[in-house]
Amino acid sequence: MQNFFSLLKREFQLFWQNSVLRMLFIGAPLLYAILLGYVYGKGKVTELPILVIDYDQTEMSAKAIEMFNDDEVIYVSKVLYDQNDIEKIAIDQEANAVVIIPKDFQKMVFTKKYPEITTIVNTANILTANYASTAIQVCLGTLKAGVQMETLRKQGVPEKLISSQYEPFKTTFLKKYNRSTNYMYYLWPGVLSAVLQQVMLLALALSFASEFENGTFTHLVQKSNSIIQMMSIKIIPYFVMSFGVWLIYWFFTFYFRIPFFENLPELTFVAGIFILSVSFIGILVSILIPSQLKATEILMVIATPSFILSGFSWPLSQMPNWVQGIANIIPLTHFLKAFRVLIIEEGTLSQVKSPIFNMILIGVICAILSYLALYFKSKKALKSA
Repeated sequence: MQNFFSLLKREFQLFWQNSVLRMLFIGAPLLYAILLGYVYGKGKVTELPILVIDYDQTEMSAKAIEMFNDDEVIYVSKVLYDQNDIEKIAIDQEANAVVIIPKDFQKMVFTKKYPEITTIVNTANILTANYASTAIQVCLGTLKAGVQMETLRKQGVPEKLISSQYEPFKTTFLKKYNRSTNYMYYLWPGVLSAVLQQVMLLALALSFASEFENGTFTHLVQKSNSIIQMMSIKIIPYFVMSFGVWLIYWFFTFYFRIPFFENLPELTFVAGIFILSVSFIGILVSILIPSQLKATEILMVIATPSFILSGFSWPLSQMPNWVQGIANIIPLTHFLKAFRVLIIEEGTLSQVKSPIFNMILIGVICAILSYLALYFKSKKALKSA
């Protein structure tokens, strides 16, 4: 029994002496608990942008717009007066819905001609689509009730009979993009992109760390002509293999009957930038942390919460600014935004310039840091050879 407790004490000492293990075992659960608490702390989505196309431009349409802005869930980011370039504007404004108020709306309401307000809901993100559509229905329902009650009062109808008389106008909701609101179409690509990022990070975590641990780094330096060559030979095999994974994903879209056919060449181009950006993060950690286990553990900490922080499952706008800052240094955040615009919303490559630039910026910064770290490690290895 004494031996047992002695070994148990030793195990606790070993644990406490390992700073990485200590950080992961104690720090990571604490960090994720705090992080998730902030990410989902609001509990509901607020201030979602919508567009309004106001063909009527009357007091009643202005009242509808005012009601949208008074709602806590939605706000009118832009009022338009025609549908020219509406799809481009909707993507640029990140609109969750487009409300179309028809011409002569107020006049038809007062003459009991039953006009129709059409709402086009962007179901690329099912969560925000549900919140936005519900909020719009509530606002329009309140407007209906107000118009109805005022009209019937003028007619002398008793208050008890007012609600059963007539509807002043009807509303129609049209779903755009993911029309079936299929959660598979929405979640599946995002999760697989997160998996691809994690696989790349973990693989490249071993690239230089294994050389340091196995004592072969000096041999690699002597055999290589330059720092850039060393970085290239580590990245290229994984870059090529990642496109094999990309093809597998593409074949699975047929197997699962997922209708992602538009803008595939453009998305593949963006995916290449994404892979390079992730690769430079991986090799940077691998150079700085000369231990396979520790490099893997650190990149696991980075990769694990990335899907939560990416804004794919919960809007970035609903997170605190400091959480958004963390999210914006993760390549997955920008890739998933580009994916949504190109594939689900069927936008153009020019509309994803910002995500592309951000991924390039992350990759360039990590590449420069990797180059400098590898340069000094190479000089040190040659001196000791």
